[in-house]
Amino acid sequence: MPRPDRPLKNGRVAIYRHPILVRLTHWITALSLGLLLFSGLQILNAHPALYWGEVSRFDRAFIAFTPDAEGRVFPPWLTLPAAADLGAGRQWHFAAAWVLVGSLAVYLIYNLLVGRLRRELLPGRAELAGVGRSVLDHMRLKFDHGARRYNVLQKLAYLVIGVVILPAMVLTGLAMSPSLDALLPLSEMFGGRQSARTLHFFGAASLVAFLLAHVAMVVAAGPINEMRSILTGWFVVRLEEKAP
Repeated sequence: MPRPDRPLKNGRVAIYRHPILVRLTHWITALSLGLLLFSGLQILNAHPALYWGEVSRFDRAFIAFTPDAEGRVFPPWLTLPAAADLGAGRQWHFAAAWVLVGSLAVYLIYNLLVGRLRRELLPGRAELAGVGRSVLDHMRLKFDHGARRYNVLQKLAYLVIGVVILPAMVLTGLAMSPSLDALLPLSEMFGGRQSARTLHFFGAASLVAFLLAHVAMVVAAGPINEMRSILTGWFVVRLEEKAP
């Protein structure tokens, strides 16, 4: 249920933007993505090459990373666990993946039930017509955060991540499992298990790029106010900035 605005001092007003389930799943998703990234780098360290098709041979590598003198591509502080342990890295990766799937399922079901998905994330025709202006405004570090809803670039970014990237990450991850692939040949969708592994890597790279851009936008738009809204749900604006 929407909450009424809270008038503050100095001509400011607090707007309730993020319900508790949205905030909770946001942080669980962020934690699980971090665990997936660091454990994934541990797994990639064990075999630092990517291929296309079904065969994995170093002389046919699609991309080959150059390890250091200790045989690692990524340093210990970037991998989970820090020590070279492929088995533990896989366990962390699979556990974090299930946490991520659960968090996203709760987020999706909640937003569908309360109508927030359609209301908050689906851009209208007029918004799509203003994409160019929104891009220019962001390039000039001008952000429309007085509005109660996400701007069009935020909506498009979240839709691409939620509808394309994350489902593709789940499917390519499942396609790399021999036991699951024997029951349901998902790898054929991607041209082979090694192709699925390569696409999984590029999907992870796109998620990292999104997270870096997300953090940069939070800092540029005002980190205190942005962090307050995702921790408490309340976003503060001046009365003249308040959107109808």
